[in-house]
Amino acid sequence: MAKAKLEYLWLDGYKPTQSLRSKTKVVDDFSGNVEDCPMWSFDGSSTQQAEGGSSDCLLKPVACYPDPGRSGNSWLVMTEVLNADGSAHESNGRATIDDDDDDFWFGFEQEYFLWDPEHNLPLGFPQGGYPAPQGPYYCSVGSKNAFGREVIEEHLEMCLDAGLNIEGINAEVAAGQWEFQGFAKGAAKAGDELWIARYLLERTGEKYGLAINWHPKPLGPTDWNGSGMHANFSNTVLRTAGDKAVYDKICEAFGPRIKEHISVYGADNDKRLTGLHETQSIDKFSYGVSDRGASIRIPLATVTSGWKGWLEDRRPASNADPYRVAAEIVKTVKGAV
Repeated sequence: MAKAKLEYLWLDGYKPTQSLRSKTKVVDDFSGNVEDCPMWSFDGSSTQQAEGGSSDCLLKPVACYPDPGRSGNSWLVMTEVLNADGSAHESNGRATIDDDDDDFWFGFEQEYFLWDPEHNLPLGFPQGGYPAPQGPYYCSVGSKNAFGREVIEEHLEMCLDAGLNIEGINAEVAAGQWEFQGFAKGAAKAGDELWIARYLLERTGEKYGLAINWHPKPLGPTDWNGSGMHANFSNTVLRTAGDKAVYDKICEAFGPRIKEHISVYGADNDKRLTGLHETQSIDKFSYGVSDRGASIRIPLATVTSGWKGWLEDRRPASNADPYRVAAEIVKTVKGAV
């Protein structure tokens, strides 16, 4: 009987930013159904998720995709971390999502830097200095402005081969900065796919000797853009409203909950949300049509479609957990409608 390789992925307990972990389980012939993935366990004392005297944590499979980086019958298995009694571990952001009917749709725009670990600089930065100021790098072409295209092209192909719903890629505003966009119907599924896409990007970086820098402002207080994870979202109300007043009511519901949202929108986000570089200040809230300096942008396409569409929360940082971001957005929107 043919063997199958199942790569179990989970989020560790590190704070303030969790990391991906994974390990391989070899099983007999496997069809690709997540229901057929067995529960597994790991040493939580090695990932800051348990004490050494009671170290077993459980891995509950929740999504399964073909693994394009391995030969043979190989799969990527996204999991939730559970305590030994089967309850959700405190590090389990997926379990906080209240979207059982998948009414909420999410499109995450994941920005990141390709990073040269030897020189501790973004790819394309000269040693001991900076390249030309940002301006020519956004959606650029040519070796003078686009750095690492072979990495992001390979990552795109891997995501598509895995069956992830990646909707696009582009070079971003700073040198060595890139973005990919994903979309899914269902908040939990959107989070699953983004975490798997992040995993595939990290693994692609390994091949090229590059790190992936998820920090929202890796270049410090300079005139270089930070990295975000803009969250585009809708539910039936937003997709069918046909009324500006409905959009105003939902947007205004975010205002009193700045603290709750920012608390899960990524560590060091204060270094990015300064009111500059297409951001609103971290302690302020605003919304507006086609306004990339607002907390929430109302896309022009939503307005021209007769106030039927979606919203974009521009505050989440590149290192945020999409599960927790989605959970907080769902909670606010449900509270408004």
